[in-house]
Amino acid sequence: MFSDAGVMAIEHADFEGVERLALVTGGEIVSTFDNPECTKLGHCKLIEEVTIGEDKLLRFSGVAMGEACTIVLRGATKSILEEAERSLHDALCVLALTVKDPRTVCGGGAMEMWMAEAVTQGAAKTPGKISLAMESFGRALRRLPSIIADNGGYDSADLVSQLRAHHAKGEHKMGLDMMNGCVADMTQLGVLESYRVKYQLVVAASEAAEMILRVDSIIKAAPRRRAPPRRF
Repeated sequence: MFSDAGVMAIEHADFEGVERLALVTGGEIVSTFDNPECTKLGHCKLIEEVTIGEDKLLRFSGVAMGEACTIVLRGATKSILEEAERSLHDALCVLALTVKDPRTVCGGGAMEMWMAEAVTQGAAKTPGKISLAMESFGRALRRLPSIIADNGGYDSADLVSQLRAHHAKGEHKMGLDMMNGCVADMTQLGVLESYRVKYQLVVAASEAAEMILRVDSIIKAAPRRRAPPRRF
């Protein structure tokens, strides 16, 4: 019936995909054709079938909401594909937070080193055992630039000492340049991070450390006895 009228029909479409399609085309999902004149139709400029690998997909171009898009991920193995999907999901979450709160901070370990210096200075002015906890917190923050350097395959002791010297001079925009293995201005390199994400990371890590410190003892459960294998 649809082909006789020159209308393309798509079968076996999943409901989630239909919902997204209705959203970007400005249409309305209907379950019956009782009152077609009351139905809001969606529009797009072009519908074409494309082949990606061994899969055939339908691509809708020129939709009403031009910012809508589909990202196709491909990988050699399932584990690689899942890792790519998780990385993309994390990047989109960071982007969403940045849209809500556009404030950014310098990356490359610059903010961690700046926070560590501030905490260390505060510990020197704080009497009692609290200063010991503050010093430990500062050392933990200073470990993050060291981990960044180690992951890049560089000498973390040398780079972190250089970074600390720059921050001691008040050069708080300096961070680790992993492309060249040196200390550089993160604003000039465009290495920036979301302030909201950085804030949540510090808060979550601090809360996790506090929760572990509150544990007084650990009760170990007895190992489960393994039944001897049955012989037939």
